[in-house]
Amino acid sequence: QVQLVESGGGLVQAGDSLRLSCAASGRTLSSYNTGWFRQAPGKEREFVASIRSSGTTAYVDYVDSVKGRFTISSANAKNTVYLQMNSLKPEDTAVYYCAVVGRLFTGNLRTTSSYQYWGQGTQVTVSS
Repeated sequence: QVQLVESGGGLVQAGDSLRLSCAASGRTLSSYNTGWFRQAPGKEREFVASIRSSGTTAYVDYVDSVKGRFTISSANAKNTVYLQMNSLKPEDTAVYYCAVVGRLFTGNLRTTSSYQYWGQGTQVTVSS
């Protein structure tokens, strides 16, 4: 079993940047595909980004609203997956969660039901 801890959230102004971290313990993250999701008050949890490992290649995917602004990456040596968020907007305000599913999973990484383990979330607030 793997434990996930997100960090790096905070209160920033529109246009600022943040880097979220998803640190894993118990198992190595290279054994998993990882996703970032977010949930704003009163809204459903939505997909933000994912990284899928296939051999030496990593495939990334983003929701359209963050393409060109957010970047997901992994640092195997640190057993951590990052979400670099640039040009933040007030509509990016949410609790951000990371989640993982086994590396052999070939299904849809955009749905919450695909994931086995979740972190507790980190709050991101973007003021206008």
